[in-house]
Amino acid sequence: MQGKSDPNAELLDAAALCGHLVADDSVHAFLAAHRGVLFPDGLFEDLFPSGRGRPSVPADVVATVMVLQALEGLSDRDALAAVRTNIGWKVAAGLSLADEGFHPTVLTLWRRRLGKSQAPERIFDAVRAVVAETGVLKGKTRRALDSTVLDDAVATQDTVTQLIGAVRRVRRVVPAARAIELAGHDYDDPSKPRIAWDDQGARDALVSALVTDARRLLDALDGVELSVEQTDATGLLALVAGQDVEPGDTDGTWRIARRTAPDRVISTVDPDARHIHKTVHSYRDGYKAHIAVEPESGLVTACTLTAGNVSDAHAAPGLLADESAGLEVLADSAYGAGELRAALADAKHTAQIKPPPLARAVEGGFSIDDFTIDIEHATVTCPAGITVAVTPARSATFGAKCRGCALRDRCTRAQQGRKLKIHEHHDLLAAAREHAKTEEFIHSYRQHRPLVERSLAWLVARGHRKVRYRGVARNQIWLAHRCAAINLRRLINLGLHHTDTSWAITPTA
Repeated sequence: MQGKSDPNAELLDAAALCGHLVADDSVHAFLAAHRGVLFPDGLFEDLFPSGRGRPSVPADVVATVMVLQALEGLSDRDALAAVRTNIGWKVAAGLSLADEGFHPTVLTLWRRRLGKSQAPERIFDAVRAVVAETGVLKGKTRRALDSTVLDDAVATQDTVTQLIGAVRRVRRVVPAARAIELAGHDYDDPSKPRIAWDDQGARDALVSALVTDARRLLDALDGVELSVEQTDATGLLALVAGQDVEPGDTDGTWRIARRTAPDRVISTVDPDARHIHKTVHSYRDGYKAHIAVEPESGLVTACTLTAGNVSDAHAAPGLLADESAGLEVLADSAYGAGELRAALADAKHTAQIKPPPLARAVEGGFSIDDFTIDIEHATVTCPAGITVAVTPARSATFGAKCRGCALRDRCTRAQQGRKLKIHEHHDLLAAAREHAKTEEFIHSYRQHRPLVERSLAWLVARGHRKVRYRGVARNQIWLAHRCAAINLRRLINLGLHHTDTSWAITPTA
């Protein structure tokens, strides 16, 4: 059953005895005074539907600890050490100086129940409700979007390690799999295979044997009724056994493929993590945190965490799903996709998004904007004045018409002549490129878009560049708690206080 805080102070109440040692403008002091209003018992009642059993730790205490944990970047164990020994934490949570706190697994239990509930981000939602009640965002119709890379919490695994790990998992969760004879490796041995790792032939033979074992397992379990956990394990094995390998030179052999799968799993320990390409030559492993920010106040209005290979433009609509029409959306060129611009237009938002640079077939030559494209009549006219039809597949081929053209050297080096692919949202993209040249766009973009970088810096400060958990779902809750803590601190700096009936902002001098 859910525990409740006793409104009567204890004899050694930390706030009564040591509250003066905690800075008045700190998150700790704010929570000490208002945690019960911010996180009432009713906010978490659905997590403990049974009225029987031993009471849990009070909701306002656990929520306070989770916020401070996210604010300071602590593990569960370190957070509970702070509850036991840190006066500021005791004051914030309304504990006595002699209170020994609770076991770190309580935080694990609460996160698990939050994750399975209908409102896993309710702590962030509670802070967003405070933002709405203060009216601090009233009349502020700009939202800046951006993302940042978050490193995963596990080591990237090579192909051999992933294959062995996936086979071990299937043998662990599917009892029938242990009866299947496998010859590639002793999967009960926790050490790496004992081969000459500098011998290419030995490595190839090992990979071939491991893939053969994986396929034998999958074939044997085909048609067997499996639980959800068992299905996940066999599905991961099938993915790992196929993403990095290809048939060898002889029948029945396998080797590591000379290419990279576009959605490659990088670890069987955390199958949701992905490679993240920062540049063509540089990448990291992990996730992306996507946020929407009101640029003037720096408050995070929405956040979402995705695998590292999810594009910014793909994640953007979800960040604006709860917003009213009429926003000015600011973002860099990573958000310049035509699909996103169309979605913003449909939602009655204005896109102040920097367009990506145009590709040119010849350096310094003509781009697609130098061609006259008539979507209504499905024609394209080149700089030389030649007009061709656009096919139903949205291609415009000039072909033989390019022969002898005086402008060919500035247009194409292809022997077959110039060929254009017309984007589904060409008109939107072309209009965006023209708009980006205007003083209106330049002034608004330069003044407001960079402010999102400030919020991203707050987000990853104090060791928060690295996630603490495995999987998108658990790390999403972590990100939501982090954004809640950042917003709460920002609101306090803006003058947040609670009257007898509501939340309000009183600007500080």
